[in-house]
Amino acid sequence: MNNSEKKLRKGIYLLPNLLTTGALFAGFYAIVAATKDQFAWAAIAIIVALFLDFFDGRIARLTHTTSKFGAQYDSISDMVSFGVAPALVVYEWAFLHFSSLPWVWSKLGWLAAFFYTAAVALRLARFNARVTVTSKRYFQGLPSPAAAAALVGFIWTCHDMQLSREDFAIAALVLTILLGALMVSNFTYYSFKDINLSDRIPYIVMLAVVLGFILISIDPPKLMFALFVVYALSGPVLYLVRLKRKRKRSARATVNIENQ
Repeated sequence: MNNSEKKLRKGIYLLPNLLTTGALFAGFYAIVAATKDQFAWAAIAIIVALFLDFFDGRIARLTHTTSKFGAQYDSISDMVSFGVAPALVVYEWAFLHFSSLPWVWSKLGWLAAFFYTAAVALRLARFNARVTVTSKRYFQGLPSPAAAAALVGFIWTCHDMQLSREDFAIAALVLTILLGALMVSNFTYYSFKDINLSDRIPYIVMLAVVLGFILISIDPPKLMFALFVVYALSGPVLYLVRLKRKRKRSARATVNIENQ
C-alpha cells in the first residue's frame, strides 16, 4: 500500500473537498432552479460553481493538500456542474419549445443538449488522461467551466432583458453546439494556473481587481456573458495569430533559400 492509499484510508482533506462539494451543490441547485423556471438563479448557481472550482485546486496546491481522491472528485463535480446542469438549463429554457415544431427540430433540441454534455465528458477525460504531459499554462480545448458560464450567461442575459425564449431558441441551439465543439477542439486556452496566490502583487493589480468587481456589479448578466464569450473566442483567435506567424516565417525561410 502506497502513501496516497494510506492517506485515503485515514481520511480526506477538508478544505479543497469542501469547495468541490460546494461547486457540486451549486450545479445541482441550478438543475432544480431550471425546472422551476428560475433561470436567473440557475445561471448564478453555475457561475458560483465556476468560482468554487477555480479555487479548490489552487487552495489544495497552496495548502499542500492535493490528492488523487480530490482530483477524481473534482472531475465528477465538473461533469455535473458544467456538463449536465448547463445542458438541462438550456434545454428547459430553449429546446423544450422545439416540441411544438416538426419532429426534426424536437429531436435536434435534446440531441444538441446531449452533444454538449458528451463534449464535457470527452473534454474532462482527455484532460485527465494528459494531465501529466500537457502544458500547465494552456488548456487544450475550451475548459468546461468557461463553456458553461458562456452558455448560462447567454440565458441569463436574455432572461434579464425579458427577451422571448422562442425567438432566441435557435441562437441558443447554435451557441450550445459551438461551445461543445470548442471544448473538444485542439485550440489552446490560457489556464491562469501560473498565477501564484501566495505571491505578493503590486498595489495597482489589487486596485484593478476591485474595479473589475465594480464593473461586473453594474450589469452582471451582460458583462459575465461578454467576458466568457471573449475567452471562448480567444482560442480560435490565438490559433489564427500563430498560423499567420508560421506562414510569415515559412515565407521568410523560402526567400532566404532563394537568395542563397
